[in-house]
Amino acid sequence: MPNIGLIARIEAKPEYAEQVAKLLRDAVALAHEEDFTVHWYAFRESETTFGLFDTFNNEDGRTSHMEGKIARALLGAADTMLAEPPDIRPVDLLGTK
Repeated sequence: MPNIGLIARIEAKPEYAEQVAKLLRDAVALAHEEDFTVHWYAFRESETTFGLFDTFNNEDGRTSHMEGKIARALLGAADTMLAEPPDIRPVDLLGTK
């Protein structure tokens, strides 16, 4: 059972909001390649605000994910498409269903 995770908030520049949405939709395929990522969710809060929620069984998995293809794609887009750097925070899961 996963016991740790990551939560990220992503603020796109208005003119790049749809490109950020596409980047996140396309990242689903990359998430499926990661055996160490138990759950991976991308969501949209508003026209320009997006989020990610990921879960892992251990710290090695979380670290591998943070060093992986999705993180590189997101950080690679930061200067051009994002209004600010992504706010990525580690979390401990207290309960799951």
